[in-house]
Amino acid sequence: METGRVRILRYLALHDCGRAINPLGGGRPAPGGIAQGIGTALCEELVHDAEGQLLTGSFMDYALPVAADLPALESIAVSFPSTRNELGIKGVGESGIIAPPAAIANAVEDALADRGAEIARVPITPARLWESLRKDA
Repeated sequence: METGRVRILRYLALHDCGRAINPLGGGRPAPGGIAQGIGTALCEELVHDAEGQLLTGSFMDYALPVAADLPALESIAVSFPSTRNELGIKGVGESGIIAPPAAIANAVEDALADRGAEIARVPITPARLWESLRKDA
């Protein structure tokens, strides 16, 4: 609460890949995709000025998560074969990056519900979090 910084304590990804085509891959979301999704949720943003000039065009300006920002990533695959195709397969590649922003935003809003915070946009930067907390103050 003192800093407005969001810290993820645990991240569990559960994915239903249908029937796994490559059992060695396990049908689990890739840790890199999950890290990208966490970056989208907490720090990554393209910022433009009023004339449309990109202000976050280099890694000096564009925030990325580093290993210290990431919790241990847990991933579980379940298999419920699809009824839409003969092989019973489903997609797996996108799940790592799509779910984290919504899951994290919902978790932060839930954690701060008694303080009236509403998370309507990512990334959830400390400044945006403080602004959300001050709206009802």
